[in-house]
Amino acid sequence: MKQNVDFCDFERAFREYDRFDNFGHDGLKALFEYLEGYEEDCGEEIELDVIALCCDYSQYDSAADAAEELISGWEREEGEADDDFEARALAELQDNTQVIEYDGGVIVQAF
Repeated sequence: MKQNVDFCDFERAFREYDRFDNFGHDGLKALFEYLEGYEEDCGEEIELDVIALCCDYSQYDSAADAAEELISGWEREEGEADDDFEARALAELQDNTQVIEYDGGVIVQAF
């Protein structure tokens, strides 16, 4: 038996598991909208498993921060501007995994 949840239920579940800080309000909203879109595209319901989602997705302030942490040897090229570094990091991450962009950061699926 599956239960439909709206964003308030989704956010409440993360608070109840003491995992709200993994994403914060804006990050959870972006993740929720991504998962809803995924369900619609695939025609398959996703079970709400807070712990699994926290293991599968991580939030970062920027794609550059994510790339520096997740990609071995990733670093800024000499003289590379911040915007170029961010764009290059985002492209590299998108080539390797699912990236959810939102105002305030990115959420990256584990790879």
